[in-house]
Order: sequence, then C-alpha cells, then structure tokens
Amino acid sequence: MDIRLKKKRLKNDNNLTLTIGGSKSETNRLLLLQSLYPTLQIENASPSKDSEAMYKGLYCGESTIDIGDAGTAMRFLTAYFAACQDKDIFLTGSARMQERPIGILVDALRQLGADIYYSKAEGFPPLHIRGKQLRGGLLSIKANVSSQYISALLLVAPSFTDGLILQLEGEITSFPYLRMTLSLLNELGIEGTYEENTFTIPYTMAIAPQRIVVEPDWSSASYFYSMVALSPIGTSLYLEHYKERSLQGDRIVADIYQAFGVRTIFWGDKIQLVKERDLLSPI
Repeated sequence: MDIRLKKKRLKNDNNLTLTIGGSKSETNRLLLLQSLYPTLQIENASPSKDSEAMYKGLYCGESTIDIGDAGTAMRFLTAYFAACQDKDIFLTGSARMQERPIGILVDALRQLGADIYYSKAEGFPPLHIRGKQLRGGLLSIKANVSSQYISALLLVAPSFTDGLILQLEGEITSFPYLRMTLSLLNELGIEGTYEENTFTIPYTMAIAPQRIVVEPDWSSASYFYSMVALSPIGTSLYLEHYKERSLQGDRIVADIYQAFGVRTIFWGDKIQLVKERDLLSPI
C-alpha cells in the first residue's frame, strides 16, 4: 500500500469552527438513561460503531441482539435488560466478544435478583436474560474490576425499587469513568452520591424533560491541538461543545499543549486554540 501525505496549512482567519462528534463514553451512558427516561433529548451523539451498537440494542425490538465487538454495549445492555420487566433477550456478539469475560457483572446482577443464564461457556457471552423489576439494595463488589461493570450497575440503579448502595472493596483503579457516570446521573436530577468507597443511587421514577449536548472526546481534540502547534504563530481555530469543567480525564491536553505554544480559551460551549509562540527547545 502506497500512502502519501500532503501538508496543508490551517486557514489563518481566526474564524475556523469545527464540530466533532460526541464522546462515545458519554453517549453510551446517555443512550441507556434515555431509554429509562424518554423525556431526555440527546444532541451531538457519537457516530462510533460502539454507540451505533448500543442504540441498535436498545431500540431494535428483536429478541436476539448481536452487538458485534462493542464491549461497552455488551456490559451496559446486560444490566439494562436484566432490569427490564418482561423482556426475554438473547444477547450475543462476535467470536472475539464471546471470549471476553462478563461473569463479575452477571454475578453482581444475580445477587440483586436478576435472571441471567449462560448459553455457552460459563462466565462468557452469549447470555439469555429474562428481565424483571429488580429491588436493588446493598451490594459489594471489588473496586479493581472494570469500571464498565460498576458503571453498568450505577446506570440502571435508579430503576431499582430500593435503589442501590454499592460498596467498592479495595482501591479503585479507574475512577474518572465512574465520576463521569455519577455526574451524568446528577445532571439529570438523580441524586446519587459517592462517599467512602460507596455509591448510593436512589430510586427515581421520572426526571424533568431536558436536553443534553454530548461533549466530544478530548482525545479527538488532541489532533487539532497538534495541527495548531505545527502552524504559524497567530493561527487560531474553534472547537464546539467542549467544556471547561469536563468529566473526561483527557481534558489534560489543554494543559499539556501550553508547552507547545498553544493556549486554550474557553468561550461558553466552545474552545479556541491559539498558537502564541514557537517551541524554543526540545521537550
């Protein structure tokens, strides 16, 4: 394969504005919450395959759901369908997905009363899920497991009649994603809390109608930071829908690129990247 790259300077007119598709992590969480609370409207959703699989799984209306390689969708939908009364679902994925363990999440949901059965190998997809109204209550789980297992439980917890008190045992290894999940719940008006390694999520029957614009991934913004860093002094561009108080750990790129002469200016729901100086010495 022959690949050729051409250098093209950014238009130095200080008015170039770009819109990047929303964060996959936020989109998948909000899609699940939108299915629980249909008054929620989502804008700038991620165009990723994982988010497409998540959306298809929630709304295809079929009894067999194949999410392909979408790992987040497999974990989130397992919890979602387990808590959906009168749903009878066969949840499967690609051959590779059927090699990825899900036993920790299934065990946790079973402790809450879920009816989930393995169709092939114990501890792995595909799954046969018979959804029911779950009571919730107190549950303990190791803190060093995948944050997606914990987020899956937190996202469906508002539908539990007794809510959920989730105690994490040990040291948490991926707290930013858990903080994102809790912050989105709070943004919707669900009064969940975190204190002393314990999440407490109350039963929430309904939320106020609202619209959420999904923030793009900061990791996607990093490419445009690099473009500005390699451009002449004075180059500027705007990226829409980025937040100064972002939930994403990759927001750190705004600080990192200061060393490369790029300043970030926050203007409400957008950021401006400005090349202020050239790199004077190696980093």
